[in-house]
Amino acid sequence: MLAVSCTANSNEKAAEETVKSVPVTELIHKDTTVYKEYIADIQSQRNVELRSRLSGFLDRIYVDEGAIVKKGQVLFSLVDEEYKADVAEAEAAVSSAKAAIKKVELEIDRTQKLVAKNIVSATEMDLLKVQLQAASSRSKEAEANLNQMRTRLNNTKIRAPFDGRIDRIFLKEGSLLDEGSLLTSISDLAQVNVYFDISEQEYLNIAMDTTQENSFSKEVRLILANGAVYPHTGVAEIVENGFESSTGSIALRARFSNPSGILKHGATGRIAVPTETGDLLLVHQKSVFEIQDKAYVYILEGDTVRMTPFLNGQRVGHYYVVLDGLPEDAKVVYEGVQALRDGMVVKPEMVKN
Repeated sequence: MLAVSCTANSNEKAAEETVKSVPVTELIHKDTTVYKEYIADIQSQRNVELRSRLSGFLDRIYVDEGAIVKKGQVLFSLVDEEYKADVAEAEAAVSSAKAAIKKVELEIDRTQKLVAKNIVSATEMDLLKVQLQAASSRSKEAEANLNQMRTRLNNTKIRAPFDGRIDRIFLKEGSLLDEGSLLTSISDLAQVNVYFDISEQEYLNIAMDTTQENSFSKEVRLILANGAVYPHTGVAEIVENGFESSTGSIALRARFSNPSGILKHGATGRIAVPTETGDLLLVHQKSVFEIQDKAYVYILEGDTVRMTPFLNGQRVGHYYVVLDGLPEDAKVVYEGVQALRDGMVVKPEMVKN
């Protein structure tokens, strides 16, 4: 009898030791905003190429690559002796044309007196008037040519079209330029435009959520390529009138201020658009596992765990939004779900998540 009693006690003790202790937690309520992210393309408001309008040799480079420049600042200059000579020649042509006009005018004054005395016929006077018109036309042509030569001379100095930052400089001093040769590009980075595409359904959800009549706008966040959240928010606006037939998407533009110049033209990131706001029911990600693209948790029922599917929404930090399938007062296994099975008896230990 003593042997049988010891054996029974040992079996009960072994059974107790085999009951697994598992951490259990509750679902939480949190007043938060859920964002949906979209791949985004960052572009400066103004980005233009600086090209030479003339052919010639690059005389001087006045700025370094990546420099911040002001509107009108001289960035490059070409050798200008030939263009100065063209201006001088054009000025001489204008002076000659004006002298020709003066000569005809004096001849007209003299002829008018002779016509009044009937010494010469009025036909001489008509001929001189035609000559005056021709001289005036040549003078205007000479002045137009002079303006053109002055413009060409002015174009030997390449200036910044607006405040901004210049890019890599592709040529060196002394390089031979052709008309249209690319020197560098300049970007206005005070503000940037961030473009992203959304589906028709997403567009309608956002559009119907806006509080502004006859307007589409949504405050959004920008997540940089390294995962950091950009410190300034932007406003997304629609920039296209129709959906792309091949993808069913429409492009939106969000504008962000860029006072510190962190954002660069051509960079990439992700736009976070708010989709849900308010008191949301959340479950910790450690409690969730997936089977065939369905989300599950283990719910505690007494001392037994039950594998329960549920409909999850967006991820918020370390949590998933619970859309449906879980009661608010549910207690779920916090972690270690891989070692459990449906209907398993456990020893629950409540923890805070």
